[in-house]
Amino acid sequence: MSAPTTPRLRAKHLLLGALLALSFGQTTQAAEALQPLLVANQKSALKVLLEVSGELKNVPYEIKFSEFPSASPLGEALNAGAVDVGALGDAPYVFALGAGGPLKVISITHVNGRYTTALIVRNDSPIKSVADLKGKRIVTGRGSIGHYLAIRALNEAGLKTSDVNFVFLLPSESRLILDNGDADAWATWAPYTTVATQSGARILPNGPDLLTNHSYLAATSKAITEKRAQLDDFVVRLDRAYRWVNSHPKEYAAAQTKVTGLPVEVHLAVNQDTQMERVSIDDSVIKGLQNTANIYEREGILNKHVDVSHGFDPDFNAIRLAAEQAAEKTDSQAAR
Repeated sequence: MSAPTTPRLRAKHLLLGALLALSFGQTTQAAEALQPLLVANQKSALKVLLEVSGELKNVPYEIKFSEFPSASPLGEALNAGAVDVGALGDAPYVFALGAGGPLKVISITHVNGRYTTALIVRNDSPIKSVADLKGKRIVTGRGSIGHYLAIRALNEAGLKTSDVNFVFLLPSESRLILDNGDADAWATWAPYTTVATQSGARILPNGPDLLTNHSYLAATSKAITEKRAQLDDFVVRLDRAYRWVNSHPKEYAAAQTKVTGLPVEVHLAVNQDTQMERVSIDDSVIKGLQNTANIYEREGILNKHVDVSHGFDPDFNAIRLAAEQAAEKTDSQAAR
């Protein structure tokens, strides 16, 4: 996904790298001058990722993690300025922007996997297609990526959201009411998709390319202004961590299961079928998120128009690209 690099752009990358090194310095005194970075952590996901990949070593500033059970309260914390940065799916990020917070996406990672998001029914359910959901109950999290998947899948099948009944719950509760018959389908995401299918549930075919499956790292405008050096370093560390887990699915699964309590086989199945890829912030990404916002507005889930173009900071593209190219060069030399 890397764009061609011109000599001018290469020079800019070198300059950015030099400036970043200078901003951190090589001494303890320089490290102490940097403010802590407050990172919103959804069920320990970022912390585990960075820790197992070794990216929490030799950090020249303190990282303080705050735990959140789901994307909605994480977005609220970002809007309130209680944290500096956190990861959200595209649909939850639209809600966070709609709440009026001064937020900017500073990096994007594409999650390429088979069951990253899915509509699930019980194995004994008579429902065979999305069209069969008319008049049925779909459980998901309000404003979640699962909610957005359900809306898109219904639309593709010629149905409106008014043709079904939504039940909004957390994933742990959603699985329970699907199993006991209080819901007919569950719109959810990994690893819950894998947990459910390994227990005999079925995935409903819902058409290709309904979702971007992007993970957005969003920061407050204040953090971008006051903690730019920390954020520059953090996005590069996160990208390196994602590249590491692409080639170390077993080690990552072992670390995840210690936190989630899910069987290691569940996480391993997800990791082996998922690749994390760097995505640059560009017009196509912004257009895609605007489409998400427009669909939510049309469905009455958002009560106002949200212009998402204000919610991106493409200035972080260059340092991420430079770091990836440097890593690729190092890997190429090591392979010789």
